[in-house]
Amino acid sequence: MNSDDVQQLVKAGRSARVDWLTEEATHTAIATSLVAMANSHGGTLMVGVSAHGSLAGVRDTESAIDRVLQAALAVEPPLIIPLPRAVRIGQKSVVVVHIPPGMPHVYALEGRYLYRNEIENAPINPRELRRLMMERGEISFETEATHGASLDDIDWEKAEVYAASLRGIREGGVKQILLKRGCLLEERGRFRPTNAGILLFGKDPQRFVPGAEIVAVRFAGEEMGDTFTRQDMVGTLPDQIRRAETFLVDHLRKDVQLRHTMERKENFEYPLEAARELIVNAVAHRNYSISGDSIRTFIFSNRMEVHSPGGLPGPVTIANIKDVRFSRNPAIVQVLADMGFIERLGYGVDRVIELMKQQHLHAPDFQERAGGFCVVLYNEVELTRLGTQEAAIPQFNGKYQGIIPINPRQEAALIHLHTEGNTRITNSDLQGLCPDVHPETIRRDLADLVTKKVLEKMGEKRGSYYVLKRD
Repeated sequence: MNSDDVQQLVKAGRSARVDWLTEEATHTAIATSLVAMANSHGGTLMVGVSAHGSLAGVRDTESAIDRVLQAALAVEPPLIIPLPRAVRIGQKSVVVVHIPPGMPHVYALEGRYLYRNEIENAPINPRELRRLMMERGEISFETEATHGASLDDIDWEKAEVYAASLRGIREGGVKQILLKRGCLLEERGRFRPTNAGILLFGKDPQRFVPGAEIVAVRFAGEEMGDTFTRQDMVGTLPDQIRRAETFLVDHLRKDVQLRHTMERKENFEYPLEAARELIVNAVAHRNYSISGDSIRTFIFSNRMEVHSPGGLPGPVTIANIKDVRFSRNPAIVQVLADMGFIERLGYGVDRVIELMKQQHLHAPDFQERAGGFCVVLYNEVELTRLGTQEAAIPQFNGKYQGIIPINPRQEAALIHLHTEGNTRITNSDLQGLCPDVHPETIRRDLADLVTKKVLEKMGEKRGSYYVLKRD
């Protein structure tokens, strides 16, 4: 940060992420602002600015920096931040302190937990404090005993199947395995299911964890409308993932393509593995302490959105999401990894990005929204990723040795023409192969193949027919 940056921040005024103090500010005043920003979204604190926003400066920058560091160490736990630095503005110096977003702990000053409420440092209410502690891994919702649940609420047949699939930790029976995996608690010699155990193996998980479900919707257009297909997926987390996979296969659009060798290939509008990975990710890492809100998968004509309740966990931010690894629900992640749904060591973000790139689609868009996190996939080809030949319209005749996009009716026409004994096809022939399709659609399909130089039209009007174009 240079002098221009500092002046711009001061000119813009105080905000949830910008504040300042005078050189005379006490350790407590400095620590109060540091704690509030660390418990929120980070920010910048400047020492040497008056209450009215004028650059008063500091006379002894080394002393001011020491006071900031002492204030950071007085926080519980000690606040580890980048070293403050002095920025020279004309004849004056201002000490600038940067608090990164996504700090790994929940911080307190003399027993008080604070956050930034616009330009004020305010106490966190108990409910939000508990949520923040879960967000940052200070306490774990998944390993808490489920209120009102007993061992009778576990589907032991599913638990037995899971236990039988493991290697190396079968000693002690299924209950000991679930205990080791954080799905059971032992209290005074009695076992109780945890929230993770109910979510993964419960007979009726939504009875105890409201909102622990996936809502999947396919809309007809680019926005929400009256024409849609919806499915609500409940049950255990593994069952929800399997149903979501089926929904994707059934409702993602497919393009049928034929290579110049007549090899048939189907492409989903998004890489299926990438779409699946996003849903598995949401199931594994959402905040289950937020009741009444579900994972929502919306498929529009131009994009797919996966919404997950709760912000990014721990130190993960939009900026570092590809590099930082932190799990809000390590017990759930471990069991889903045991079952083969996810790789234990990563989130799969890199894989999603690479799969979209391979299909020449835009990179995923990661967004933090109020109360949650959203990933958006777009089905438009990113032309900047294509070379000159790839960006050109591929031709069936092999000019680019590429492929042509065709629909299932056109595929049926080409298969007909490549069947021994068939050298031509008419509108009536294709109508017979696709009896439920309107004749005008049949005519346009064949005309389109002529435009793409796959077919050649012979004759006129009622006596016309189509043959393969040969160069």
